[in-house]
Amino acid sequence: MENSGASVNVLPVILAGGSGTRLWPLSRELYPKQFQALVGNGTLLGNTLARLETLCCDDPVVVCNQVHRFIVAEQCRAQGVPSTVLLEPVPRNTAPAIALAALRALRDGADPVLLVLPADHHICAVDAFRSAVRQALPFAARGGLVVFGVAPTRPESRYGYIQVGDPVSGDGSVARVTAFKEKPAPEVAARYLAEGGWLWNSGMFVLRASVFVEELGAQRPDILEACAGAVAGERPDLDFHRPGDAFHDCPAESVDRAVMEGTQKAVVVRAGFDWSDVGAWDALSDALEGDRDGNRAVGDVIATDSRNCCFHSSGRLIAAIGVERLVVVETPDAVLVVPRDRAQDVAKTVERLRDTERTEHRAHTTDYRPWGQAQTLGAGEGFLVKRITVAAGKALSLQMHRHRSEHWVVLHGEATVVRGDAEFSLRSNESTYIPVGTRHRLTNQGTEPLVLIEVQTGTHLSEQDIVRFEDLYGRA
Repeated sequence: MENSGASVNVLPVILAGGSGTRLWPLSRELYPKQFQALVGNGTLLGNTLARLETLCCDDPVVVCNQVHRFIVAEQCRAQGVPSTVLLEPVPRNTAPAIALAALRALRDGADPVLLVLPADHHICAVDAFRSAVRQALPFAARGGLVVFGVAPTRPESRYGYIQVGDPVSGDGSVARVTAFKEKPAPEVAARYLAEGGWLWNSGMFVLRASVFVEELGAQRPDILEACAGAVAGERPDLDFHRPGDAFHDCPAESVDRAVMEGTQKAVVVRAGFDWSDVGAWDALSDALEGDRDGNRAVGDVIATDSRNCCFHSSGRLIAAIGVERLVVVETPDAVLVVPRDRAQDVAKTVERLRDTERTEHRAHTTDYRPWGQAQTLGAGEGFLVKRITVAAGKALSLQMHRHRSEHWVVLHGEATVVRGDAEFSLRSNESTYIPVGTRHRLTNQGTEPLVLIEVQTGTHLSEQDIVRFEDLYGRA
């Protein structure tokens, strides 16, 4: 087998189920970081898919939370990558997610080499990444569980570490793994950096499906049994695939703890590219381009006599004077201010929001739907104002509301409206009124986005006041 790996059947497995809590308030449960354009032009998921080009791979399998299925489908479509999308009914970490993909491949009579990639990583040197993948393929094809290791630049306690053992390639860039250590204490991470011989665990793997399943069965038969039952009970849902109910009983565990820490087949490829998991605001700041004062700024920012800060504005002006090493993030409904060296503690704020039953950890003021998006512009006693954008060729469900009426005013495009027994069109500056209890539907039959303002009035203005009669997207 040649080192190019050209003769190896490669199945990319994209892990897109994370919640990205440490990047709050930009990353939220219903729209986490992997679906956003945080660095460069594309989204993190879109860029992950783009890195597969020229690698001669099969169409990827994307494993995601079921609530993100339409976002994943749209971003795969936008990238022009046909994908199989597996919907996790509950999050169970990376080992079960990889097991689902491996077992499905074996069920279908194949035994591909899986290229396992988290959807939320940032890699600049794409050619070097592809070279590392090609270098890893022959070792995985022969039964090795290959991980990409990144040379550490600082004592980082939020990453896992790999201890490099004896070389298995002539140039020493591929070696056996002596030990895996997941997220060591800061003092231990500092010792690893001083000792040398340790690499960051990138969380990207190259491994044959049958070998992974064998190792998982030897070390965590409970995970394998639950995932096998989930694959056996899989059912289609529109263009998606839902694992069976057995997945609910699967233990949650990382692939590092479930397999890699105990296997004797681990091999590491030294990554010749810069890498970031964009896991927190300090990591995102390092991935952005800075000015002469070391500030990183996104959006409308004026910084005066300020140094080594990260500013991120989603719309409103951020003005900073005489501050150093701060992270300041503005969104329409929340503002974060935290010292850069406390960026990991953002997750504590998210926990407090959950504990106090607030909603700012879960959703943005812009809600992403399978037909487009709805942005809340204002709210008050008995009213709610939204800016609705319907993508070309898309339609809302045929629905009604028991407690609210709606006024629609078209800003751009042409709307096809069903209101009761009537069907008619609305163009720019035209409007209609939907009384309480009236069946209605909004459709964009054009080739450009349809944009309108929706004013809701009534006694109950939540999404629970929707009764659906017909829906193109399989929602209840």
